Amino acid sequence: MREVDVAVVGAGPAGLFAAYYAGFRGLSVAVIDALPEPGGQVSAMYPEKLILDVAGFPAVKGRDLVANLVAQAAPFGPQYLLGTRAEKLSYAEGRPVLGLASGEQLSCGAVVVTGGLGSFSPRPLPCADGAPGSGILYFVTEPAELADRDVLIVGGGDSAFDWALTLQPLARSVTLVHRREKFRAHASTVARVLSLPIRVVVNAEVSRLLGDATVTGAEVTVRGGATETLPVDTVVAALGFTADLGPLAEWGLRLDRRHIVVDSAMATNLPRVFAAGDITEYPGKVRLIATGFGEAATAVNNAAVAIDPSAHLFPGHSSDAG
Repeated sequence: MREVDVAVVGAGPAGLFAAYYAGFRGLSVAVIDALPEPGGQVSAMYPEKLILDVAGFPAVKGRDLVANLVAQAAPFGPQYLLGTRAEKLSYAEGRPVLGLASGEQLSCGAVVVTGGLGSFSPRPLPCADGAPGSGILYFVTEPAELADRDVLIVGGGDSAFDWALTLQPLARSVTLVHRREKFRAHASTVARVLSLPIRVVVNAEVSRLLGDATVTGAEVTVRGGATETLPVDTVVAALGFTADLGPLAEWGLRLDRRHIVVDSAMATNLPRVFAAGDITEYPGKVRLIATGFGEAATAVNNAAVAIDPSAHLFPGHSSDAG
């Protein structure tokens, strides 16, 4: 059985900052995430999107924020256990023991859950059943690979419009199709898209994808109107995600729907189990990356005292370390 001082469950921004802060406190850290790379929702859903509400960064791409967080924690050597889930929680001699999907057991001084939305998966494109095997994307990890392509984006939320802005300078053409006339995306983003050479088709659905091994076209049907065939070789399905707590729901945590209830110390109802970031709930909770950073530091500091009651809750400022 592997032993570690702090196990961080979730490798999103809050989890990565928790890994740094635990290392700063001299604690050994393991970071666990079901996704194959760190970054959580940021890496999976909007790596190229500019994030504007992280303190100290007037604007930072999601990909760059994640890279900086990984670099910040790197001097302390956190272990990354990616592509596996923390499925079971038990206790041995007062210490939490995590059972991973890989079959490994992890004995922890404390656990900090930073699972964001929990396990999430993209909503499928209705016409994707029986469609060509390639050319349909739910995550755009490398926008440059879509250069000189005819791209069809399906959706009317922030992700759909963000990808339209990102891909318009690269792609040969960008068409956005939404089944309603009104959009869920931020008004300023919608206005920017509408000012660009991006075709926006509303009250319409993609009724069929064409092609054999890969997508070569799409049939778009306007409500009460005709069906038009568009030349398309890439479809970006930005229809949102479904999320649930997965195995965390079976741990015995006190929950408020799909969020973990914590107190002002970021402590849950279970011994030595803390939580931070979007997955938490308490009166006045605001779900921002910036909020998650502060919660992660609070969780780690209180976890350090739970591990060693003689430790100081506040270890001092990082600027004092040099």
